[in-house]
Amino acid sequence: MDTRRIIVGVTGATGVQMALYLLRALAEYDDVETHLIVSDGARRTWELECDIPFQELLDCADVVYDSHNLAADVSSGSYQTDGMIVFPCSMKTLSAIATGYTDNLIARAADVCLKEGRRVVLSPREMPLGRVHLRNLNSAAEYGCIIMPPMLTFYNGPVTIEDQIWHVVGKILRQFGLEPRHFRAWEGAE
Repeated sequence: MDTRRIIVGVTGATGVQMALYLLRALAEYDDVETHLIVSDGARRTWELECDIPFQELLDCADVVYDSHNLAADVSSGSYQTDGMIVFPCSMKTLSAIATGYTDNLIARAADVCLKEGRRVVLSPREMPLGRVHLRNLNSAAEYGCIIMPPMLTFYNGPVTIEDQIWHVVGKILRQFGLEPRHFRAWEGAE
């Protein structure tokens, strides 16, 4: 069995707890190895938004990196991965990825994935989006990023916020050919 390596970057945008759902979902696959990078901003946002111990997020990953370590294995194209998910993606990180400004490991790992032709999924969290945000989103998409904001969905009959989060996580995982158990796809209407 071939192991898939997926890098997960968590940045300081609101909604950092969604990354815990993503990592829990990825942990359900025996053939997926997760490589987690958490920005300083994400750690601070976690403290402000979550009552879950931060260590619980770290414990869900197979490998955890210091976001300042630009010499980590995921900072090199010779280290084979299947791509990267930035969830949530702050506007600061979006800007860095869109312009190639790799001053931390999240931006560098995304840059490496893009230059190597690997999948990069960005889940930006900002509202409303300003012109500079839209320009950066467009640039990131032109460079090959898949833009997947955590949009509300109602066709699947969500009852809780968790239902909404699981749907977004499912949409992201499907970008990597994974079929999540918490995801309910549209099945058409009569």
